This record gives sequence, C-alpha cells and structure tokens, in this order.
Amino acid sequence: MSIILLHGIGGPSWNGMVPGAIDWPMPGFCGTAPLPDMTFPALAEALRDALDAHGLGRVTLVGHSMGGMLAQEFVARFPGRVAKLVLYGTTPAFGGRDPSFAEQFLAARLGPLEGRSMDQAAPDLMAGMLPDTAPPDAKPRALAAMRAIPEDVYRATLRCLTTFDRRADLPKISVPTLLVAGERDQAAPAKTMQRMADTVPGAKFVMIPGAGHLIHLEAPEPFLAALLPFLAE
Repeated sequence: MSIILLHGIGGPSWNGMVPGAIDWPMPGFCGTAPLPDMTFPALAEALRDALDAHGLGRVTLVGHSMGGMLAQEFVARFPGRVAKLVLYGTTPAFGGRDPSFAEQFLAARLGPLEGRSMDQAAPDLMAGMLPDTAPPDAKPRALAAMRAIPEDVYRATLRCLTTFDRRADLPKISVPTLLVAGERDQAAPAKTMQRMADTVPGAKFVMIPGAGHLIHLEAPEPFLAALLPFLAE
C-alpha cells in the first residue's frame, strides 16, 4: 500500500524519514506548476490526478498541518481512494468563524514579507515554531523548505487555508485513522485533536510530550514510534 506524505504550509521537510513513502508536493511547491486558483477542492483533485498518473489506487495519507486538512478534504471527496489516514498537527477547520479572525491571521502571517523576499522573511515566518530542544538539523531543514516557496504560492496557500471546514465530515471517516498531536502545539492544540479523535469512529490518538507543531523535525524518534506501527498494521 503506497504511503503519500502531505506537507504543511511551510513546504516539504520529510527528507525521506518515512521509509518507502512518496513525498507529494502541493501544486506550486518544489518547482511544480501552481493551480490557477488554489482551493481545497482543486488540491484534492490535483492529488487524485497525481495518484491516477502513477497508477495508484487506494493509498495511505499522512497529512501534516495544512496537509492534514487536504487529507480530510480528499477522504471526504474520494473515500474509496483512502485505505488509512494519519492526521498530524492539524485541525478540522480554520479557527475562528468571525471574518476578522482570518483578516488578522493573514496580516500577521504576511507581515514579515512586507518589502522582503521569502528568503529574507523565512526566519521570521518560522519564529516560535521550533523549540531549542529540536535536533541541530531541524531549523535548517525548516528554513530551507520555507525559503523554497514562491511568494505568490505562499500567499495563495495562506488564503486557501482560511477557507477550510470539514468538521461535519469527521464522523463519516470510515478508514483506520491515527491522530498525532504535540503537547505544546499552539497551531493545532492537542485538545482540539483529541476532540477530533473522539469524533472519528475508531480513531487512535497519540500525544507527543513536550512537542510543538513540527514534531517530525523536533522529535523524530517519538514521531516515528507513533507512526510506523500504525502504518504496518
């Protein structure tokens, strides 16, 4: 069964850590052509087309952050294409129903780009995302992934993120599902992910103590200890 890794808004930073998995870049990332209009339905269709092009039927999706949102979108639209689901550091909807919340979020996330390039802004865009306890290679990997994103793609991805809401579809997920949360993750709080796990039938929930939003970089060994046994089941 093929395993597809879906990255977050900061770009792919898996670096081959999941044996045999396919690291799929969203359109516009890693030199791929961007979508005319980046939306979750369009991203799900692009992923389906990529699976078709490689002759892949049912797959296991491992989605981090926005990639976890895409995984939820995909299983809702194409349930017959998913064998297992891993939702990691993600939420079932963009936080805040008040439109002003989205405006404030976009202003905060785009602020570091004012008058600067992605290369220059990357450290500020990554600020607070990695603890001092992370391995030495974690920050360089995260910064390299962020710096590689075209600015227009980053802006479009942020706008897309603010539209997400699949809360009503969580109870409809019918495949084995694992949710992995970081104890200190403020972007996708563990309590939110625990509620998600309680809503998805038969879902498993693992919280990594002391970890934040980038567990695969911060604490790769605990992350793989949670992930690999589930993938092997």
